[in-house]
Amino acid sequence: MIHTPILLKECVDFLTTEVDGTYFDATAGFGGHSTEILYRISSKGRLIATDKDQSAFDYCKQKFVDDKRYCIYNTSFKNIDTISKIEFIEKFDGIFADLGVSSFQLDNVEAGFTFREDSSLDLRMNRQDGFTASDFLNDSSAEAIAKVLFEFGEEKNSRAIARKIVELRLKEKIARTFQLRKIIEEITPERFVTKSLARVFQALRIYVNDELGELKEFLDKSVELLSESGRIAVLTFHSLEDRIVKEKFKYESLSCVCPPGTPICICGKQKKLKLITSKPVVPSEIEIENNRRARSAKLRVAERV
Repeated sequence: MIHTPILLKECVDFLTTEVDGTYFDATAGFGGHSTEILYRISSKGRLIATDKDQSAFDYCKQKFVDDKRYCIYNTSFKNIDTISKIEFIEKFDGIFADLGVSSFQLDNVEAGFTFREDSSLDLRMNRQDGFTASDFLNDSSAEAIAKVLFEFGEEKNSRAIARKIVELRLKEKIARTFQLRKIIEEITPERFVTKSLARVFQALRIYVNDELGELKEFLDKSVELLSESGRIAVLTFHSLEDRIVKEKFKYESLSCVCPPGTPICICGKQKKLKLITSKPVVPSEIEIENNRRARSAKLRVAERV
């Protein structure tokens, strides 16, 4: 098993309400959740998936090659609307997204996601897209770097780290994960180093891949592409993602957003979602004990009205 899917039963239990339905797995990964969804739906059902990571795409394409109900695209889940047109799908009966980075990606030295091994400082999910983390650190101002580390990693020492990065790059290009790791180790108390490294690498990964921007676009489109009583389930792993999902679900569950005290509704807001999980579903102690990467997972589910 390349990656252990988190909250597998809970995710698919909430999602698959129509056995003959059409479903969308926004982050196929290595097929853990897709496998269970396919097991739950009938021969008439369909599952469309996406993944930006080439390795995950190739793996799933081969894994499900004989299942005619399955189709996967090597692209961002924000393109769900385009894919629905290509596949002649008017509405989905369920949309699922697991926003966690897979164990394979986190441990993949070549991708530069891990600070525990020395590798190219890349951090792109799709190596053909955009710019690398190295590009950003070598070309941006200290202010811009500090802003990214603080906003996307909630790193309190962001300014000091950014200044040190700019200082070092005057001598040599920052191109390796261990170069960045050394900078953080030099100015961070030993007991905080591991957490600081995790926050910095998370911040750079989120920024380089525009993860939060893509999530917002995906959620906007997904609400419109859900069939009546269709469900959207999103599994998050840090507070920034969870806040976006929570606020989007809450906003779409309201029938009026007029300021308090307005005598009559003038906003024209329509309720589009019903919250299925008033509070996020979290892994059990047993699941966390068996898989430490599950400890920060939160599952939120809503239904189209």
